[in-house]
Amino acid sequence: MNMRNQWPVLPIVAGLASGLLTGCGTETGGSESDGSRLVVGMSDDVLATDPASGYDPGSWLLFNNVFQSLLSFPKGGTEPQPEAAEQCSFTDTRAQVYRCTLKDGLKFSNGDPLTAEDVKFSFERMLKINDPAGPAIMFPMLDKVRTPDDRTVVFELKVPDATFPSKIASGAGSIVDHRQYDAAGLRKDEQAVGSGPYKLDSFGKDEAAFSVNKNYRGTAKTKNTGVTLKFFHGDQTALKRDLLAGKVDIAYRGLSARDISGIDQQDDSQGVEVVEGSSAEVQHLVFNMDDPVAGKLGVRKAVAYLLDRDALIKQVYQDTATPLYSIIPAGIAGHNTAFFDTYGARPSKARAAEALRADGITGKVGLTLWSTPSRYGPATDEELKAIAAQLNASGLFRADVRSVPFDQYEKDIAKGKYGVYVKGWVPDYPDADNFTAPFFGKGNVLGNHYANDTITGTLIPRTAAESDRAATDEEFGRLQDIVAAQLPVLPVWQAKQYAVVRDGVYGLEYCLDASTVFRFWELSKG
Repeated sequence: MNMRNQWPVLPIVAGLASGLLTGCGTETGGSESDGSRLVVGMSDDVLATDPASGYDPGSWLLFNNVFQSLLSFPKGGTEPQPEAAEQCSFTDTRAQVYRCTLKDGLKFSNGDPLTAEDVKFSFERMLKINDPAGPAIMFPMLDKVRTPDDRTVVFELKVPDATFPSKIASGAGSIVDHRQYDAAGLRKDEQAVGSGPYKLDSFGKDEAAFSVNKNYRGTAKTKNTGVTLKFFHGDQTALKRDLLAGKVDIAYRGLSARDISGIDQQDDSQGVEVVEGSSAEVQHLVFNMDDPVAGKLGVRKAVAYLLDRDALIKQVYQDTATPLYSIIPAGIAGHNTAFFDTYGARPSKARAAEALRADGITGKVGLTLWSTPSRYGPATDEELKAIAAQLNASGLFRADVRSVPFDQYEKDIAKGKYGVYVKGWVPDYPDADNFTAPFFGKGNVLGNHYANDTITGTLIPRTAAESDRAATDEEFGRLQDIVAAQLPVLPVWQAKQYAVVRDGVYGLEYCLDASTVFRFWELSKG
């Protein structure tokens, strides 16, 4: 988890079908500080230990456990609550001045006091560095930060933004020690000094070690003495092997749907089970509006009419994902079914052919779908090949798939080299704004040259300024209808989160919710 400048860099993960298990639910096996240490394995990487740079879910997993934000999302909740702050609120009716009072006696893990100066420094540093792989893109509305005294922080916004509390409750709001970080440059030593429930003891190529921060003062209550995070760098086979061998307590991300299904069908002697949770994680096809082929509305409509999400999910994801027919996923206020209403759920060759003819296209359409092998999930290449096969089966397309490493993928997208490409998204915060403004607002990060004046000039500003989030549903619905008609993106599926755990591991149900915060402190071993 969120949009994240390079689209979220955690691989998209498919969730479990209802028949695949539930389990590892209750907390009966753990007690506060019971002396246990856990090993969590994942196949994706943590790309940064510096909050001014990391804007990927792997890095945010580290940030959410090592750093504090002024606010945080409670387990199972989507409304921010005070964390490093004692209280926060807008002081004006326009949602343009936000004031926080810090808790007294806050300290970083090294013993340095945490004051309003550190909060101001953290936000100004992030914006000044403006790292392309960092979260500064989330704060174009932030004008200035004032500190009337050591415990008071005042944020003055350029425009009203009722979602500002959710933004600062995310990993982007991580507070760093101003004595330990360069105001103008990123930290290069792969160390971190925060005030969160854990401190980072070591960070290497293959693992990171965390221990409980004795100086922490906040809402989390740790139920273990530490966590070792092992990186498997996309090697799903090794992750599964170490889990079954007992070398890993929890496989958090990176196992394929087939692995999950296979583990679930094993007998109990394997000593593992699958835990599923909710998620607002999504995946889309993105169309380059300047491309000579994908830039034609008839081509985009034909793809929309031919995409068989149900078959794709059954074939590639073993029924472990949900078809997505909207920009805003199910479970997030403002969700509608604009793409279902416009293009239907069943493929229609006749409507696809009609859309092509209306754009003057009579021959087969040559189209390359671009993929990257693991960034958005281990089955991404297979998924794109299945979509290409659906298009070709209609007789209207001559589609193929090309896959390139992620670094090259991002560079080529920025240069406009691809007509159709895949993107995944883990939300920064659970609000419809996070699925719309980053995609379709000014300076959006899709890189597909799409702009709509009604969306950027009216709908996004209005929804951002509305403090009653339920009152934004109609305008978010209008936004989604516009996107469905113009088709700069095509939603494909929505995931659930999952983890596979050894017997006797507890607390996972508090780590797999729509906030995308993986809470080390809730984990315990019985």
